[in-house]
Amino acid sequence: MKILVTGGAGFIGSAVIRHIINNTNDSVVNVDKLTYAGNLESLFEVAKSEKYIFEKIDICDRKELDRVLDTYQPDIVMHLAAESHVDRSIDEPLHFIHTNIVGTYNLLEASRSYWLSLDKEKKRRFKFHHISTDEVYGDLKGPTDLFTEETSYAPSSPYSASKASSDHLVRAWYRTYGLPTLVTNCSNNYGPYHFPEKLIPLVILNALEGRDLPIYGKGEQVRDWLYVEDHARALYQVAKEGLVGETYNIGGHNEKTNIEVVRLICSLLEELVPQNIFSKASGNPQGFEGLITHVMDRPGHDIRYAIDASKVERELGWKPKESFESGLRKTVEWYLLNNDWCKRVQDDSYQRERLGV
Repeated sequence: MKILVTGGAGFIGSAVIRHIINNTNDSVVNVDKLTYAGNLESLFEVAKSEKYIFEKIDICDRKELDRVLDTYQPDIVMHLAAESHVDRSIDEPLHFIHTNIVGTYNLLEASRSYWLSLDKEKKRRFKFHHISTDEVYGDLKGPTDLFTEETSYAPSSPYSASKASSDHLVRAWYRTYGLPTLVTNCSNNYGPYHFPEKLIPLVILNALEGRDLPIYGKGEQVRDWLYVEDHARALYQVAKEGLVGETYNIGGHNEKTNIEVVRLICSLLEELVPQNIFSKASGNPQGFEGLITHVMDRPGHDIRYAIDASKVERELGWKPKESFESGLRKTVEWYLLNNDWCKRVQDDSYQRERLGV
């Protein structure tokens, strides 16, 4: 099959593309605007594959979407393009409304027009897979509650509200127009090629440089952590085998408080880079943990997210391969081995070269 992936230069999108190119016979058309979070260097290992094509396109550009769909005739659209950073959404919500809501609307309409033009067999096979987040569900109240596919939406931030809006649009296009759609909602992803503004890579890179490790409030916020390569496998399986009209929650079964995550990273760094001047082995009594700094909590910060992923496991047979401990070790080791990639993201050289600056 031919799969069109929007946002394929982003963290999760690039993992999906690497998985498809490296592990299947399917081909990929990567559609990405290349904002600050889009980095084609994350696709270096597959960029020369004859099964891979890149198109620099804004999903808000309907004319270009029509052109790409007509040119490449995909069997599946996997929609991952989105503004996704909560703090940025609080500071600049308009970008999130524009990309996540208007962009999704444009892609739905372009896909519907394309789908209606297909012959009977290709029309039957076509699917529109929308990738979303567990943040649309809001905050869990009880310590043992879990988000299910039937949980009511209660978004707390401009980011999660914009994603909730896009989820509703996708389901409406299925109910109203019959467009064959699927929706997945995932828990917090982590792993290689994660943009350094996110918690885990931020802590790894700050610790190595002796910078503060900022923790919102007491760090008691609980998240379910999902290794990105496990998520990529799940998304591909849902796109190929999921039932049209259904929603699937995808989680890692790894609930950790933010302070636990940071301390685990510090412990791994003590083991893997004891020669670092900020480690205990170098004479610092607290080691990397001494860099932990508690800062004022952000507005509307949800306390606990946790996914019930039993449906995707029961119906499609998917389960995560990585525990949090094994996935975090792989992640820390990747950042230690890929310092050049990290530096190019941190100093914006990956963007300047792309723009010819």
